[in-house]
Amino acid sequence: MNLQSFKVVLLGVAVALSGCMTQSKYMTKTSGAAATPSPSNAVVVFLRPSSFGGTIQASVYDTGAQEDKFVGIVSAGDKLAYAAEPGDHLFMVIAENADFMIAHLDAGKTYYVDVRPRPGMWKARFSLLPIHNDPAAKYNTQSQEFQHWLEKTAWVEKGPGADQWYREHASDIREKKLDYMRKWDRMEASDKANLTLNPSDGK
Repeated sequence: MNLQSFKVVLLGVAVALSGCMTQSKYMTKTSGAAATPSPSNAVVVFLRPSSFGGTIQASVYDTGAQEDKFVGIVSAGDKLAYAAEPGDHLFMVIAENADFMIAHLDAGKTYYVDVRPRPGMWKARFSLLPIHNDPAAKYNTQSQEFQHWLEKTAWVEKGPGADQWYREHASDIREKKLDYMRKWDRMEASDKANLTLNPSDGK
């Protein structure tokens, strides 16, 4: 491939990443209000306010040593609530890549996570960014930006075919998880701290 052809390919990728938004056929829009945590669980809300990479879907998981729980698929403009047991979790997002975020959850609280797209080689990659309850944090629940994110995103939940999709792709998802987990395991503790939801971040 010559330089001119490569530039054309890159331009096409850029257009695809910044173009129209599509919704996953495995998720269903809901008109309900925000999920409320019970005294025995926490709620984690995964928000994707950015339209960048809008044609690419991001699937989210609550990972474990023995098995992973499929949370759902988050499209651009979506927000998805997940009822989680209190305690320590490692959440994962998968698209072209896999990426991770630590969460220490208290029962009875709601936590928020930004499903953040970024440029990849051929399609968007994603990271999970904790939204803190500290007004001094870059991403925080006290900011006007966060309130705008809540207003511009719509609630979704898993549709009838979502879990079947996961079962059909579970082995590929697990393989990608283990591949990117090597990079995560080498990450500095200070960098992991920036990718951690703390108990006090819940509201």
